[in-house]
Amino acid sequence: MHHALAVDRWSRGASPLHARDARAKLGAALVFLIAVSTTRPGAHLAFGLYAVLIVAAAALARLPIAALARRAALVLPFSATFAAITWWSGDPARALALAEKSLLCGFAALLLIATTPVNDLLRALEWLAVPRPLILVIQFLYRYLFVISEQAQHMHLAAQCRRGIGVRRSRFLARFSAAGGALGVLFARSWERADGIYRAMLARGFQGHFQRLAPLRFSAGDAVFVFLVASVTIGIRLAV
Repeated sequence: MHHALAVDRWSRGASPLHARDARAKLGAALVFLIAVSTTRPGAHLAFGLYAVLIVAAAALARLPIAALARRAALVLPFSATFAAITWWSGDPARALALAEKSLLCGFAALLLIATTPVNDLLRALEWLAVPRPLILVIQFLYRYLFVISEQAQHMHLAAQCRRGIGVRRSRFLARFSAAGGALGVLFARSWERADGIYRAMLARGFQGHFQRLAPLRFSAGDAVFVFLVASVTIGIRLAV
């Protein structure tokens, strides 16, 4: 859960990229994702230029590039299976392109979230006429990640306080045997806490819609930002 906490902290930063409207960043990210996903396999120069562009954006946002890359690499185990099957089927170029596209798209999506508070991002999705039930599911899922994280921290602290001094060779087995029960208790406590939060929201007048605190404002700088990102990205895509 510390990944979600770190990304949420990054999204509250102050930089030229953080200051852009959420709709502008979402549009630029969509253009980038479409360009990357439609680039032909074997166009390693294009993938390298995409990487330079996204690393430059992370540097502009004053974010830790190494930490972003480690978190973006979490998508590789999921795409590695399909890449391995494609490699064994006799198409190594497509397999390598699958891994490159997964990493670039994961980095781009993470950069979007790390520079945009989730409420602003969801409001941008609402402006794009994304179905409200889907937006609410994303909103609650994101909020309850922090509930689970808090409960996990409490349980970890309690376990540390109750842990005795045992034999070193049995420590791993003891932790492994207790993992299943701890996981069940974690989700039971998280469900109870989440249910209490939802009832409190209903008591305060929640009617299935999060109120906006401030209107979205799309400035000329946001238009220039979208135009520049789209021009560079499409230029790289067409050049290959």
